[in-house]
Amino acid sequence: MSANDAPRAQQPSAAYDSAFLKACRREPVPHTPVWFMRQAGRSLPEYRKVREGIPMLESCMRPELVTEITLQPVRRHGVDAAIYFSDIVVPLKAIGIDLDIKPGVGPVVERPIRTREDLAQLRDLTPEDVSYVTEAIGLLTRELGATPLIGFAGAPFTLASYLVEGGPSRTYENAKAMMYGDPELWADLLDRLADITAAFLKVQIEAGASAVQLFDSWAGALAPVDYRRSVLPASAKVFDAVAGYGVPRIHFGVGTGELLPLMSEAGADVVGVDWRVPMDEAARRIGPGKALQGNLDPTVLFAPTEAVEAKTREVLDSAKDLEGHVFNLGHGVMPSTDPDALTRLVEYVHTRTAR
Repeated sequence: MSANDAPRAQQPSAAYDSAFLKACRREPVPHTPVWFMRQAGRSLPEYRKVREGIPMLESCMRPELVTEITLQPVRRHGVDAAIYFSDIVVPLKAIGIDLDIKPGVGPVVERPIRTREDLAQLRDLTPEDVSYVTEAIGLLTRELGATPLIGFAGAPFTLASYLVEGGPSRTYENAKAMMYGDPELWADLLDRLADITAAFLKVQIEAGASAVQLFDSWAGALAPVDYRRSVLPASAKVFDAVAGYGVPRIHFGVGTGELLPLMSEAGADVVGVDWRVPMDEAARRIGPGKALQGNLDPTVLFAPTEAVEAKTREVLDSAKDLEGHVFNLGHGVMPSTDPDALTRLVEYVHTRTAR
């Protein structure tokens, strides 16, 4: 499968009329839909129990385990959408990149990509490489029924940064050195990653995902001029490759307040906003024709319930005039978050925004 294959439009699913998908399409909703990035994972005791003794990447390749973990927050919190449990480096592992997710560190790449010869590591991704994803999504959609499932992938820039740096970084010095010093190699690297990412999203959509989110977790490290020249074309290629399926496409990054117009330009239907920019200001920067997702500061959940509700009202009030709003945190759920705080938050948003 390549990013240039013509996608087949999805038939309406049982989830088509859900509040989440309606909000993504900027249609009237019965209440503001809620889901949380990293809702399936570390904050849940039931997650830690089923993952005990199983390495992260292995857990992403067991369809029954993926199904159980993905369903856990839907059962517990009553969120309006599930997000497929995986990791952004799964497609890289699937095509043979020698990497591992080390506890307390993150993804570590054995042979970082630093030269043109190193690009040979990046072959095309085929559906057979990730057959466990197709199986897991089949299991999930049967269990979820009318609750939408969000598929996801890492954006080319963030994947490239991991591959060039060899692991997590705070400065991105090797990745930026390539971007500035060898722009042709950088462009070729991101173009290959765009094809791999598009193929990975296509597998998820064709298996039954109702929406997809592209995580550009590290894009906030870029100036707008560098994003436009060196990153936007690859992200746009990914979004264009899956446009024909007709499922909502969400774009999210952290620290991207200055990049919001450009991230919108890349082609998403829904733009994720972190907690640093109020929703009404984000809408002004992005312009009309897009739904927005966000954006409660994840650390607010450590405050008393009254404070959580007060900050939530601020978000909802700021978003009240948006064409479409999906309530979410401004980043992922933090590992030590009290799960009951998330459950209360879902109920509060649903109750306060009931039409």
